[in-house]
Amino acid sequence: MTDWMQVVDAHGDTERVPVLLNLVEREEAPEAWEELWDRLCLHGETVSPASFAALPRLAGLAPSTAQALELAGAIVRGTLQHPDGEVLLAGCPEVLRGLHDLVDQQLQSLPTEYDRVFGDLLALAGQYHWSAALEGFTDDFYTLSCPHCGAEVTIAIGDYGYYSAIRDWDRGDIERRELLPARAEELHDPGRWMHATAVRDGQQRLAEGIRHLFGRAECPTCASAFSIADTYTSANLPPVLETS
Repeated sequence: MTDWMQVVDAHGDTERVPVLLNLVEREEAPEAWEELWDRLCLHGETVSPASFAALPRLAGLAPSTAQALELAGAIVRGTLQHPDGEVLLAGCPEVLRGLHDLVDQQLQSLPTEYDRVFGDLLALAGQYHWSAALEGFTDDFYTLSCPHCGAEVTIAIGDYGYYSAIRDWDRGDIERRELLPARAEELHDPGRWMHATAVRDGQQRLAEGIRHLFGRAECPTCASAFSIADTYTSANLPPVLETS
């Protein structure tokens, strides 16, 4: 049983969230959802201890209430935004598994916001950095340091092309090198299941983007090749995760 007097929300309050949860559970105040978002996932990204404490009750509503499933997904996506996020999540593995299954079912229904829901699935699988990074591969850009020479390299994956380059703010992306996408049969997790999910749901742009993201790039400065996904992961996971 959660002691809500000890759990603060995004506004530093301790008593309002359980009241709002009671209201939405009883379907007495549809407008309470707006305030719940404000207190549990402020601006769509700021989470708090109350956010994680609310997950079991949101998960209970999620099978029948779209707002609950979306809010729960947004909270999990914000895990790395809170210093204790992973610790707080560790206390509800069954809740996360249930939410993961619901989100996967939602993906198979091909929702309008497929990319956002796919990001929720990534977060629920513990892939928080990819959940934050992937934007559907329309015009995704990643800035990486070459692991061999340290040069700043821009990676483009999307409508502008699939390349590595040096970004010049006057001339644009120069010294472009085509990316070498991974073949589907050579992918390793998490890229393998990410790609398989996109293919299953007929999301060809997403599947092609994932193959490039988990492929290799050539540094325009030193001409060495490196793994895009490994380099991005090393730069964006907290140190505690890199060494675990």
